[in-house]
Amino acid sequence: MSYHIRVRAGALIVLDASILLIEFHDKNGLHYNLPAGGTEPGETVMEAVKREAKEEASIEVEVGPLAFVYEYAPHLNNHKYGDVHSFGLMFDCTLKEGSTPRLPPDPDPNQTGVKWIPLSELDQVILYPNIREHILRYVENKRNIDIIEEQQLEEYEK
Repeated sequence: MSYHIRVRAGALIVLDASILLIEFHDKNGLHYNLPAGGTEPGETVMEAVKREAKEEASIEVEVGPLAFVYEYAPHLNNHKYGDVHSFGLMFDCTLKEGSTPRLPPDPDPNQTGVKWIPLSELDQVILYPNIREHILRYVENKRNIDIIEEQQLEEYEK
């Protein structure tokens, strides 16, 4: 079965007034992204956040509440990021103790680094998608959205 919207999951990691970003260099030049990617079959969104953080930044994370949601609808954006309609769930995450961000042994072909970018310098980098204002507003206000997982809900008695 195929679905018309791809679900993506990502980690928003802020420490000491800096944000952890994944660095890429491709046909669009040098740019950055949050550690994120599509969920895989049989994987929860929370599991996807942990896997993507490990795959892109060689880190273990504690996944916290949902920070914000991002939708990319190709037909409304001149297909600038491709033809796949996606829904991204970005979670407020923290590094597990002893976890140090670094380039993974087998990075994506265009991945060139893992960088801590000071929030005060976020406007000096190209961030895809351009959610810098949303990130800064989130860090300032810390308004979270709880994610409700069915397996955590109380069952009705039969």
